[in-house]
Amino acid sequence: MMKSPLVSEVLFQIGPVAIGHQVAATWALMCALSLFCYLGTRRLEVEAPGRLQVLFETFVETVQSQIRDTMRCEPRRFLPLIATLFLFIFFANLSSLIPGFEPPTASIETDAALALIVFCSVIVQGLRSHGLLGYLRTFAAPSWVMIPLNLLEQLTRTFALMVRLFGNVMSGVFVIAVVLSLAGLFVPIPFMALDLLTGAIQAYIFTVLAMVFIGAAVHEDS
Repeated sequence: MMKSPLVSEVLFQIGPVAIGHQVAATWALMCALSLFCYLGTRRLEVEAPGRLQVLFETFVETVQSQIRDTMRCEPRRFLPLIATLFLFIFFANLSSLIPGFEPPTASIETDAALALIVFCSVIVQGLRSHGLLGYLRTFAAPSWVMIPLNLLEQLTRTFALMVRLFGNVMSGVFVIAVVLSLAGLFVPIPFMALDLLTGAIQAYIFTVLAMVFIGAAVHEDS
C-alpha cells in the first residue's frame, strides 16, 4: 500500500524533535554537496585547471549570465543564493534514481521551506534596494487601492512556487513506483529518464522564478 505524500514518516527522535525521512535525506544531500564542492575547489589552478574546476567555472559563468539576463543587475550579490537553490533542487530531483531513496523535493515540507527562502529573500532584497519606507511604498503602486492585491500576490506566488515543484516531482516518483510495482525492474527505465529530464526542468523553472521575483523587488520602481 502506497503511503500518502503528505504524511511524514518519523525515522528517529532527537530529544522532543522528531526527525522525518525528508529531513534526514536533506541533511545527507547537503553533506554530499558540501563535500563535493570542497573536493572540487580545494586546489584551484590558474594555469592548468582540472576538469572538475573547469566544470565548476562553467556552471558559475552560466548562472552569472542567467542572472544578468533575467534580473538585469550584477550577479555577484545574488549568485550564492541562486546557484545553491539550483544545485540543491537539481540533485534532490536526481536522487530519485537511487533505489529506495525518496527525493526531498517530493515532500511538501521541503518545497515549502524552499519557497519560504525565496519569499524571505524577496523581502530582504527589496528592503536593501529601497529601504523600509520605499519598499512599503511599492505595495501602493500604481495606486493605494492595489495594496490588498499586491500583498495577496506576494503570498499566492510563493504558494504556487511550492505547489508547482511538489506536484511535478511527487507525480514523477508516484508514476515510477506504480510502474515498478506492476512491471518489474527494467520496464520503468524510460520513465526514469523522463523523470530525470522533468527534475532538471523543474530545478531550472524554480530558479528562474526565484530570480524573477527577487529582480522585481529590486527593480520595483522601474
